[in-house]
Amino acid sequence: MKRRILMSVLGVLIAGMSVGIFKLAAFGVDPFQAFMSGIDHLIPISFGTLYVIVNAVLLLFSLLFNRRMIGIATFINLFLLGYVTQYSYAFLQYVFPEPSILVRALALIIGIVILCFASAFYMTADLGVSTYDAVAIVMANTWHLGKFQYLRIATDVVCVVLGIVLFLVSGGAWQQIPTFAGIGTIVTAFFMGPLIEFFNVHVARPFLARGEKPEA
Repeated sequence: MKRRILMSVLGVLIAGMSVGIFKLAAFGVDPFQAFMSGIDHLIPISFGTLYVIVNAVLLLFSLLFNRRMIGIATFINLFLLGYVTQYSYAFLQYVFPEPSILVRALALIIGIVILCFASAFYMTADLGVSTYDAVAIVMANTWHLGKFQYLRIATDVVCVVLGIVLFLVSGGAWQQIPTFAGIGTIVTAFFMGPLIEFFNVHVARPFLARGEKPEA
């Protein structure tokens, strides 16, 4: 259990850093973070606090319809990820105040790789899912509305659309939309699976298995 908790904490910390890197790249973030970017422009409070509030609302949804998915990792994600993202992005902005297109491209690639690495650790620990992940799981397993993978794409699309609408309502310009809903969003929504599975097989599962071997 200690190793699983460690994997969950590391997964959330690294995932938060990866979102900060995505923000520096300004080529688009994952669908849920695209929604968070939109609401962040609309509501004038710190991103970390806003992340906790939004996920607390989603937590209520999970508690109502399928509380079995809620675990230690759910709360680690809820209270840590937003603040890690906020401070990681602030630090990167300090280091790279005006990143070149090359730096942004490298940041996108690095962000995708370490997000997949973090996701593998978080998922393999199996101590609960994030409140956003729970939405599509409830729709698939509790409400039986369809297959999870298709419902997840649907919730991702809704998040991106809502993020764009909220951004525009807050006074954002059309030209800025690709910075949080762009190519990075498409990649994370459709093409991360194989890389996550690679890290599952070669890193996360072996790391967990080493901790579960009986002592000689």
